[in-house]
Amino acid sequence: MEHVIESADGRKLAVTDGGDPDGVPVLVHNGTPNSRLQYGPDVAVAREHGVRMITYDRPGYGESTAHPGRTVADCAADVRAIAAGLGIDRMLSWGVSGGGPHVLACAALLPDLIPAAASLASVAPWGAEGLDFFDGMGELNADEYHLFLKDRVAARAKLETDRVEMLAANAEQVFVLIKTLVSPADAAVFTPELAQYFVDSGLAGLGPGGEGWWEDAVAHADPWGFALTDISIPVLLLHGRQDRFVPFGHGVWLAAHVPGVEARLTDDDGHLTLTVHHLGEVYDWLLERW
Repeated sequence: MEHVIESADGRKLAVTDGGDPDGVPVLVHNGTPNSRLQYGPDVAVAREHGVRMITYDRPGYGESTAHPGRTVADCAADVRAIAAGLGIDRMLSWGVSGGGPHVLACAALLPDLIPAAASLASVAPWGAEGLDFFDGMGELNADEYHLFLKDRVAARAKLETDRVEMLAANAEQVFVLIKTLVSPADAAVFTPELAQYFVDSGLAGLGPGGEGWWEDAVAHADPWGFALTDISIPVLLLHGRQDRFVPFGHGVWLAAHVPGVEARLTDDDGHLTLTVHHLGEVYDWLLERW
């Protein structure tokens, strides 16, 4: 099911409603670059667990209206609008990679709506004390962050070049584009089906333009707009030591700063393996707190 829901300030939010239509609603914050497109195997896991899987294009991606200057915290109002638009007064949530900060924002700001949340391979705040942000990060992401921090005008121009290159890539070429980020653990699960999902998700999210990708970059690097110490609901955190997209140190730092978090920091996982191998246990954990 596809929906277009109006935000509190009149923007359009494009939403996909999948999984078990009669199941427990779980809102998913996909990674960066973002789209609401749902990966078939993830949908199958949702159905097996009786989960109604809800995804959305963050502002500026796909069919959602841009929201220049948005912070990570601003997603909470959009999630509340989505819940209201779908007639939901209670939902669980998980987020992965660039969606991690957004699920943490909802955990902090929407405790009346979301009783439990899970963060998978989330990036930590830029400039966080005690975190070596770049230690273990693959060349592609590290170079993009360094350019962003040095020259935002140049970074914006490069993002558009990268977007065009990504949109032109087929499933085989996607692996080459991100090869510096792919650890052996992730290479083992980078199937043709997953590669094609990367292609399709890129087309869905970035086809209309790069504004959403840029808004995510700014939101991640600037102050997030909420305090992790405000989180009062149960949070599950997963991060793999072999992650080159978002280094393991980010997960270690977040595990030490999210109140009451249950952290599962694994030696054998990378970035992509968290959903491929552990999504079922994430749903089990969330549903136990429903």
